[in-house]
Amino acid sequence: MSRILVINPNATESCTAAIDRACAPFRISGGPQVDCITNSAGPPGIQSQADSDNVIPHLHAICQREPADAYIVACFSDPGVHSLRERTGRPVIGIAETGMAAALSLGERFGVIAILPSSVNRQRRTVRAYGLSERYAASRSIGLDVPELADGERTRAAMIEAGECLRNEDGADVLILGCAGMADQRKPLAEATRLPVVEPTQAAVARALGTVLQGW
Repeated sequence: MSRILVINPNATESCTAAIDRACAPFRISGGPQVDCITNSAGPPGIQSQADSDNVIPHLHAICQREPADAYIVACFSDPGVHSLRERTGRPVIGIAETGMAAALSLGERFGVIAILPSSVNRQRRTVRAYGLSERYAASRSIGLDVPELADGERTRAAMIEAGECLRNEDGADVLILGCAGMADQRKPLAEATRLPVVEPTQAAVARALGTVLQGW
């Protein structure tokens, strides 16, 4: 059976559990196996550029010992995606790149909900690197770190507030969840803001299914 491996680069198991729940709709009978794994050697969250850079060797080690037909790096910083493509020779999909690509088909300007203020500059750099500045409204931080996202009620309230600011003040007409640990909040956020909301790990799994089924 074909296998898609979704890697959480941080060590927070509650984040991996949220990612796993987001992947559930894509586990279809006869389709590729979709597995989620935690980088137990990582930090609690990818909350700085240093965190993003430091997990790359661990991601290489995981891919070396975990054979798969496609890999997903489930962190909105897309750490190590390009070097992993070189090393594995397999499709390696970053959730930021794929989430933004999905958003382009849903609206004119996308806004990103970030975890901490330190995430905002990294997201801006990522948008520029992908050549999407003209379609980018802004990023708004909810002021919570990755482990704190397990508090669903608090996270939901902060995300709705950020989403409304992106819609009303920044002109976003589609939202992207800027952390894989936010996956459980996609539907409530969409209902509250009345905007399309992209959960980027789901977008990445959908893309991975296409690559595996087509033999890319």
